[in-house]
Amino acid sequence: MDVFEMKFSKVFPLLIAKAVRKGRTEGEVFAVTGWLTGYSEVELRALLDSDATYGEFLEKAPCMNPERFLVKGKICGVRVEEIEEPRMRDLRILDKLVDDLAKGKPIDKILMKY
Repeated sequence: MDVFEMKFSKVFPLLIAKAVRKGRTEGEVFAVTGWLTGYSEVELRALLDSDATYGEFLEKAPCMNPERFLVKGKICGVRVEEIEEPRMRDLRILDKLVDDLAKGKPIDKILMKY
């Protein structure tokens, strides 16, 4: 199954769990997601209670941050900045932000970097 067809309510908790396992908080995952997409925590929680797909989550984002194109580095062995398909790039940018959290980087440094 294509990740964009998967339910947001199934995928997003995996990102939260990854960060929480490494000592980070759910709130920090909501913060980096909000920075990227423009969703508020309330809107993200509503999406978690809906039938929205991961693709819809990205496509209907209130305000994708133009600074997201400054996010660099590898995630799953692929350089984020080299991904050409826009939705996949945005998905991997979110993965990278959560990965940075999980690696212990302070959230303010992650967001200020970009």
